[in-house]
Amino acid sequence: MTYKTLNEVLKEAQELNFTVGAFNAHNLEMMPAMIEAAHEVGVPIIIQTSVSTANTEGMANFVAVCKSMAEKQAVDVVLHLDHARNIKDIEEAIAAGYSSVMFDGSALPLKENIEKTKRVVEYAHHRGVSVEGEIGTIGGTEEGYTVEEGSYTRPEDALKFLKECDVDALAVGVGTHHGQFQSKTKLNFPLIETLHDKLDKPMVIHGGTGVKEEDYHRLTENSVRKFNVGTELLVAWTETAKEKFGGTEVNNSLRNNIIPCNEEVKKIIKHKLSLFMNAK
Repeated sequence: MTYKTLNEVLKEAQELNFTVGAFNAHNLEMMPAMIEAAHEVGVPIIIQTSVSTANTEGMANFVAVCKSMAEKQAVDVVLHLDHARNIKDIEEAIAAGYSSVMFDGSALPLKENIEKTKRVVEYAHHRGVSVEGEIGTIGGTEEGYTVEEGSYTRPEDALKFLKECDVDALAVGVGTHHGQFQSKTKLNFPLIETLHDKLDKPMVIHGGTGVKEEDYHRLTENSVRKFNVGTELLVAWTETAKEKFGGTEVNNSLRNNIIPCNEEVKKIIKHKLSLFMNAK
């Protein structure tokens, strides 16, 4: 079985000095192409869903696809619940079989974020599930949740958080924005390097669509082990769908219009995964 936890794939990434790509599945139809992309490149992949998408498509359905394809394709797959702010959603994902969850308490006061994340870690780790936490906030909008202005991660807050919370990875605020695809982010590399020097946990970049590809290597060298890409896949899928469905006969098989959408997603993921391998 190659259905993995986040901790397992990030441990390998740390040992071999690469970054694992985490890609948002916006529907079930995307998933085979996503996992096939990882299989063809020969690297692990993290499939992540928002709470809304998971509830719409069915958490158990995402689990079933990931497990069956991981076994068939001989590729390491993590299924991760992204940006869960309600512990009940995390409990349901773990019960359904997700191998990793994120508790996002970044909008809470630090003390409350620590308290709630500790509870999630204890609950999840007891059941063999990995946990991602967050210190600092990511600006922009994701799944209808908007943060007007992101805030940089304060190293002293991150250290205090990690002293109390044994998370498997830490999402950090370093200048990225959710939903950004029409411009590129200027990352705060002095802060990233400080966090790399001070923290002993793998770091996570959210809002990865807006990050310049020439910055990927530098992020990997500074202990970024999980890199999230969501909007870029959504835009490519939707643009292709508009083109295909806009010109189709109404009795044309749906697969003839959906397969090209998934192929665009696969192409992007293969490209990103190749860069995340951090080959010299």
